[in-house]
Amino acid sequence: MTVPSARPDAHRAIEAVWRIESARLIAGLVRLVRDIGLAEELAQDALVAALEQWPGSGVPDNPGAWLMATAKHRAIDLLRRKERLARKIDVLGHELETSGHGAAADVEAVLDGDIEDDLLRLVFTACHPVLSTEARVALTLRLLGGLRTEEIARAFLVPESTVAQRIVRAKKTLAEADVPFEVPAGPELADRLASVLEVIYLVFNEGYAATAGDDLMRPALCAEALRLGRVLAALMPKEPEAHGLVALMEIQTSRSAARTGPAGEPVLLLDQDRSRWDLLLIRRGFAALERAAALGGPPGPYVLQGAIAASHARARTPEETDWRSIAGLYEQLAARAPSPVVELNRAVALAMAYGPATGLELVDTLTSEPSLAGYHLLPTVRGDLLARLGRYEEAGQEFVRAASLTRNARERTLLEQRATECARRRDGSHTP
Repeated sequence: MTVPSARPDAHRAIEAVWRIESARLIAGLVRLVRDIGLAEELAQDALVAALEQWPGSGVPDNPGAWLMATAKHRAIDLLRRKERLARKIDVLGHELETSGHGAAADVEAVLDGDIEDDLLRLVFTACHPVLSTEARVALTLRLLGGLRTEEIARAFLVPESTVAQRIVRAKKTLAEADVPFEVPAGPELADRLASVLEVIYLVFNEGYAATAGDDLMRPALCAEALRLGRVLAALMPKEPEAHGLVALMEIQTSRSAARTGPAGEPVLLLDQDRSRWDLLLIRRGFAALERAAALGGPPGPYVLQGAIAASHARARTPEETDWRSIAGLYEQLAARAPSPVVELNRAVALAMAYGPATGLELVDTLTSEPSLAGYHLLPTVRGDLLARLGRYEEAGQEFVRAASLTRNARERTLLEQRATECARRRDGSHTP
């Protein structure tokens, strides 16, 4: 599809409106046409119409309603051509034909009901477990984030064609599986919500600690995940895990400015200038945790991770960090969501609370774990603990191995520097 050109200022305004309104627009259209692929095409048609008309006429007072009315106008025409009109569509079609775009508010009231309900349905559909993890991430960023295919590809450092194929296959899979456009109820809700939270968490993690490329972080992905998390928490205010995930992302994001040095090099948590942490984001994270706690019940994995992040945020200096409390939170997390990665993080907390030998004892039990075989943070942690114990030769070997496993250039440079430092300390310790 070729998008017509527009004046740069008008184009920027339209792009901003699209980022804000596209998810609601697609959500409303899916309920009308019952097909995500078709809904997105209709939304894109409305965007093209805006690019054609708004540079001359100006951005409407209610651009979202304008886009919705335009897209529905085309949807109704399409449904008529296919002779699949229901009585409701006949009535609305008549309203649109007689009143034009001026009837946008009436159309919204008759067809949409609560657009937020449609948006929540779209979230659960895009993150349906019938799709692969990669497909869920791509489709969510496309439909709910309003990101173009090339933007998603650039964010994850994969070919644009790969992302395009994932999105096409995802839409086809949803259609073939006849996935209902609904929010699940009963026992299914917990499993499906976990899938939604996982997608947002994965997007955030890739932005916060990029697995590959030349940059340590990709702030745009962090921002998009945080926006999606806030939307989900607002749509599901009685779900503590949604608030827990928001708390985690708010507090982690607060450290962004302090996580890299002047040349973009990584700065470890204990070395960060905490005056550069964003206090507004920290306060928002604390508030999200309070909302989760007010809902009662045992804390879930995201609430626990948010609590761990909050413990770090409360410490004005690294020395004030309550590592025993953090180790206890990791113990609870290991009980609720056991995984080798959680155990590795628990080992770090134990080492800080009770000494490196205690942490190393747990780390050494993880060295034969198959799922951590290519995980660069396992030798990174082990190297750090060995260095703290004065076992520099072994530590250097671990840092070299970690450097060979990471695909992030910034992390590789840091690990190589730490290996060199271990060699220097080893040679110095052998000096008569």
